[in-house]
Amino acid sequence: MPIDLAGVVGPDYLLTALVVVLVPGAGVLYTLANGLFAGARGGLAAALGCTIGIVPHLAAALLGLAALLHASAVAFQVVKMVGVAYLIYLAVTMWRHPNALKVNDDGQGRASWTRVATRGVLVNILNPKLSLFFLAFLPQFVPPDSPHTLAQMSLLGGVFMLMTLVVFAGYGLAANAVRHYVLASERLTKWIQRAFAAAFAAAATRLALDSH
Repeated sequence: MPIDLAGVVGPDYLLTALVVVLVPGAGVLYTLANGLFAGARGGLAAALGCTIGIVPHLAAALLGLAALLHASAVAFQVVKMVGVAYLIYLAVTMWRHPNALKVNDDGQGRASWTRVATRGVLVNILNPKLSLFFLAFLPQFVPPDSPHTLAQMSLLGGVFMLMTLVVFAGYGLAANAVRHYVLASERLTKWIQRAFAAAFAAAATRLALDSH
């Protein structure tokens, strides 16, 4: 029996997913910060990394591992606290080092863009709430009697990732578009970077206080 793609990826799913993607979180903060301080390529690398970081959570939801994470308070807390520690690390790095997010376009550039993307991957991988989100979110848009549940959920997850990449890339490019105005002075740049550091610290606090 062929899969009814139009019936799965409908306007209701697209609108709901778009709202979820647009809501500012650690990934959005990371992408905006890189677009602002590292330019367009930094923002795009961050967007790509954050999108790739969704893959393990989607796979966990499809394979049922997210249910185990939800059932095991210890496993959830371990992953969550590692994520909290990483967000705090990003916050401290941005606060203490004024050039933490600047990337050169010389021979070290490629390695730097890889580092930006890798950090974006970690920002999302170390957030256990994403696995639980997919576990609760995707089944709502799949008919309960569907013989293609796994394929349909995979399709929905793929669309969600594509939307994430496009929206986050937009955030990064928007930040790059205003970087020359926002970073007009060294003093202002310093305070803006510290504001991002405080935002990462706040994200870490929210994650630490959140319970599943």
